[in-house]
Amino acid sequence: MKTAIVYYSMLGNTDYVAQKIASALNADIIRIEPENAYPDKGFKKFFWGGKSAVMGDTPALFPYIFDSEKYDIIIFGTPIWAGTFAPPLKTFLTDNKELLKNKKIAVFTSSSGGGSAKAIEKLKKLIEVDDIEATLHVTDPKDRPNEENERKIADFCDALLK
Repeated sequence: MKTAIVYYSMLGNTDYVAQKIASALNADIIRIEPENAYPDKGFKKFFWGGKSAVMGDTPALFPYIFDSEKYDIIIFGTPIWAGTFAPPLKTFLTDNKELLKNKKIAVFTSSSGGGSAKAIEKLKKLIEVDDIEATLHVTDPKDRPNEENERKIADFCDALLK
């Protein structure tokens, strides 16, 4: 079973989780990046990121390689912004919606707070899937490492290996 991890990470927390999962599952990593980076500090970070998420923006992405035919499982990773997934992931999902049909989907999120369940429901609705194979939410895994986050990551990987 071949797995791809498609994710966006601004501050490295989502990247941290993607790397852990990729190592455990021997998965390919596809990191997506917007052509125009979001501010990553202070008030501007929250204002522009939150506004972009709330408004449903789909920013242009740098080119990436994604061959859906190679994968049985696709794992999406995103930080939570204003109660939803990050806009660069929305661009990817919108652009590749048809290629995701009949694929097993899993999702992981990272944040400093909540909103994961709501974000995952929005993602399911966008790509029109009824079932998600596994979900994971971790709180600041890179910035505040702890045993609970590591256990959750391991459990997520175990669920996908079954």
